[in-house]
Amino acid sequence: MKPTAKQVAHEAGVSISAVSRAFSPGSSIDPGKKQRILRVAAQLGYVSPARRTAEVLSAGTVTLVAGDLANPFYPLVLDTLAKALQAIGRQLLVYTIPPGTDMDQLTPQILAARPNALVVTSASLTSGMAQACRQHGIRVVLLNRIQRDVRVNAVACDNHAGGRDAATFLIARERRRIGFIGGIADTSTHRDRIAGFRETLQEGGQAIFAERSGGYTYRGGYTAAQAMLSGRQRPDALFCCNDIMALAAIDAAREMGLSTPDDLSIIGFDDIPMAGWTSYRLTTIRQPITRMINEVVGLIEAGATVPVDETTTSILPGKLMIRGSA
Repeated sequence: MKPTAKQVAHEAGVSISAVSRAFSPGSSIDPGKKQRILRVAAQLGYVSPARRTAEVLSAGTVTLVAGDLANPFYPLVLDTLAKALQAIGRQLLVYTIPPGTDMDQLTPQILAARPNALVVTSASLTSGMAQACRQHGIRVVLLNRIQRDVRVNAVACDNHAGGRDAATFLIARERRRIGFIGGIADTSTHRDRIAGFRETLQEGGQAIFAERSGGYTYRGGYTAAQAMLSGRQRPDALFCCNDIMALAAIDAAREMGLSTPDDLSIIGFDDIPMAGWTSYRLTTIRQPITRMINEVVGLIEAGATVPVDETTTSILPGKLMIRGSA
C-alpha cells in the first residue's frame, strides 16, 4: 500500500489539510510545520497527487530547445517532430533562446520539468548542460548539428556532401567565379558545408571567388549578396549556406537587374517550402527532414533500454533539387 496523506498527518501530528498545504506552492503554512511534514513524508515515501501527476506527464515529455525559429526551416522541423511525438503519445515542450547563445540559462527550467528527452537544434549545448542531463537520466539528441566536444546523440544531414554536390553542379555548368554566403562560422552546418564546397572547387582547379557571412538570416544574406554583386568583378554563381539567404540573394540580384540563372546561378541548402515557389524556383540541397525526425524519435524511444551515456551519430544524405535558379 502506498503511504497516504492521512498517515503523514498522523505521524507529523498535523491535519490532513496541513499536509496538502505543505505540498502546494504559495500556500500559507508555518515553515517549521512544513519542514516537519516534508521530513515525515520523505521517511514514509509519500508522494503528493500533484507530484504523481507531474511525474506521469514528464515521463512522456520531450523538450525542444531552438535558437532560430525565424528561419522557416525550423518551424518545419518543429511541426514534423511534434506530429511524430504525438503519434506515439508523447508531448513536446518548446524553449527558444537568442541565436548564438548557449543553453546554460535554461538548465534549471529544463531539469525542473524532468523531460524524458531533450532535443537541441540551432542552439549551442555546453558540456555542463550535457553532464547535468546525464546525471538526471535525460537523453539528449542534437538535431541538424554535431558538437564533437560533448558526448551526446546527434542526427544531421550530410552537410559536407551537400557542399560537394553544390560545387560539382556549378563547375559542370562552367561557372568560374563562384562565391559563398556563409552562416555562423562556429556552427557545424557552416563548417561542414563550406569544407565540402571548398574541397570540390579545389579538385576542379578553382577557389572560392568571394566569401561573406549572412548569419543564416534574410537580411544578412541580402546585404552579403548586394555587396558581392556590386563589385567591379561580380560572381557568376553563389552557394548560400541556407535557403533563406539564397532567396535574399535572388531578390538582391533582381533589384540590380540581374537574372537567374543567366547572369547568376544561386544554390541554397534546406529546401524550405518557399524554395519551390514559382517566384524563386530555387535549386537547393534538400534535407531529409522526415528521416531525420524518425531517427530522433527512435533514439528517444530507445531510452528505456539503452543507457543514457551510450550515444550515436547519424549522418543522412541530402538530395540536390534542381530548379530554375541554377
